[in-house]
Amino acid sequence: MEETRAKLIAAGRKAFAEKGFAGAYMDDFTAEAGLTRGALYHNFGDKRGLLAAVVDEIDSAMAAQAQLAGQRAGGGWAGLLAEGAAYIEMALQPDVQRIVLLDGPSVLGDPSQWPSQNRCLQATIATLQDLASEGLIKPVDIEALARLLNGMALNAALWVAASDDPAATLRKAIAAFECLASGVLVASEAGPPPAPAT
Repeated sequence: MEETRAKLIAAGRKAFAEKGFAGAYMDDFTAEAGLTRGALYHNFGDKRGLLAAVVDEIDSAMAAQAQLAGQRAGGGWAGLLAEGAAYIEMALQPDVQRIVLLDGPSVLGDPSQWPSQNRCLQATIATLQDLASEGLIKPVDIEALARLLNGMALNAALWVAASDDPAATLRKAIAAFECLASGVLVASEAGPPPAPAT
C-alpha cells in the first residue's frame, strides 16, 4: 500500500511539474507508476487528491530544508529569519513554483489551511515561545505573530514564483521579510536597520 502510494506520488510529481495540473492526465500517473486507475482512485480519490499528496510531500520537504537552514544559522531569531529566507528562496525551483505555489493554491485553496503549513506554523510557534521566554521579542500574541510571519514568507514565495524576474524579486522579498520581521524584536536585539535594497 505505501509502495503504491509512493509510486503514484512520484509519478504525479513528475507529471504536475512537466505539464501542470490542468495538462496532466490520469494515464500519465498510472502509466509512469505501472499501476491502474483503480489504484489511483483507491489511494487518492481523484487527480485533485493526488495533487494534495504531492503538495504535502514537497511543502513538508521545503519546511524541513528551511528548518535545517535555521539550525545552520544557530537557531533563535537568526534561525527564524534564515528559515523564512530559505523558504522564500525555494520559490526559484521550477517544481516548487509550478506545483506548490502556482497550481497548489488555485486547485487546493488557501495554503494556510494545508496540513504541511499547519505543521510549519506549530514549529514557528515553538521557536517564538522560546524567544518570548528569553525576553527577546515584544509582548504580542505568539500564535498571531507566528501566523503573520509564516504568511509573509508564504506570500513572498508566491510573489517570487509568479514574477517575470524571480531572482530580482527574491532579493526584494527577502529584504522586506527581514525588515518587517525585525519589528517584533525588543530594541536591544534589533540592532541597526538593514541597508536599503537596491
